[in-house]
Amino acid sequence: MTAPAPDDLLAWLHKAADTVAADAAKFSDEDVRAPSALPKWTRGHVLAHLTGISNAMARQLEYAAREETIELYDGGMEGRNRAIEMAAGHDAATHRADLGAALQRVLKAFDALPDVKDSSAHRIGWWAPIAYRGGVVLDGGLALWRELVIHASDLNTGRGPETWSRQFCDHLFEFLAARVPSEDKLVLQPLGLPPVSIGSGNRSIVISGMLTDIAAWLAGREPSLGSLRASAAADGTDLPQLLPWPAGTPAPQ
Repeated sequence: MTAPAPDDLLAWLHKAADTVAADAAKFSDEDVRAPSALPKWTRGHVLAHLTGISNAMARQLEYAAREETIELYDGGMEGRNRAIEMAAGHDAATHRADLGAALQRVLKAFDALPDVKDSSAHRIGWWAPIAYRGGVVLDGGLALWRELVIHASDLNTGRGPETWSRQFCDHLFEFLAARVPSEDKLVLQPLGLPPVSIGSGNRSIVISGMLTDIAAWLAGREPSLGSLRASAAADGTDLPQLLPWPAGTPAPQ
């Protein structure tokens, strides 16, 4: 999958933000304190993280508009983690207000980008440099899309990976190819769709199942449809152990 057109990504960002905001609006104080799908994290931790990453990405764009760059999180990863722990215990109303303001801020920053769709001769708008992964604004948009969609499932509202779109799963196949061990080549075989090969090792393993189950497994989430199967040389085998999330990007956790 090549990088999506900016207009498409912008629409997906708005949809993902609306989904997260709608789920957060339903939470009571007790709901916020309940466990998320992530070990040791409550829903409050997930909401605090979504607020943090939305503000952090907005800051990337605000500085890019001034032709400047700044680290993703104020205080780096230590600052990120400290902010999550400090905010996780807030009541539901505070989480809703903080998350709503952060989403509004970051979507406003993306909406304000100039309508430049070709990166070949420009370093503005979607192709302005940012500090995140040493990339450009488009990379930041893709990262925020990943965070919003994956964490919407982590909130344990019944909106699991089975709700992920084909475009999102295709993006994860490409982005998470870096998790394939060097000795492996994975042939991803979603039911009813063309196979996708990732990795370049000598050991070939076929991972078959529903598209969203394969994407969930690559993202370190529990496949929700129970369809995942692995085979090597036509025989059943265990799913391979994946490498950490791509370097330079904190895993959604």
